[in-house]
Amino acid sequence: MLRVKDLMTTRLDAVPPETSLHEALSIMNRDGCRQMPVVDGGRLVGIITDRDVRLAVNSPVLEEDVGLAREDVLDGLTVARCMTPDPVTVTSDTSAYEVADLLCLRKFGALPVVDDGELVGIVTVIDYLRHFAAQAERGAD
Repeated sequence: MLRVKDLMTTRLDAVPPETSLHEALSIMNRDGCRQMPVVDGGRLVGIITDRDVRLAVNSPVLEEDVGLAREDVLDGLTVARCMTPDPVTVTSDTSAYEVADLLCLRKFGALPVVDDGELVGIVTVIDYLRHFAAQAERGAD
């Protein structure tokens, strides 16, 4: 049976909650990722997504203060203010099919993978697409 450990990304960056949105966005852009775990003292406390950043920067509150530049917003807000706290997690042994259902039902792009309280990876919709593409390519041989 296919498990999360067969699909997940194990090389990932994580940031502490006090990280500026600007720094978090820079890391996400550098790594080409849309989600990043937020850790405090090694413990997963949240997840920040590109959507969270877009919502923070395009807030109607900011429209009232026209003088506030996008860079100022990104530098002035921390990840803690915009992240999703206490995200839904899965383990590396969770069935990949169960996680696929969860991603679809909750409309998530990713889920942090936590084993014995330790962040060990992240499983994304892109991981599923890569797996599907690889399977299709193998079948085409």
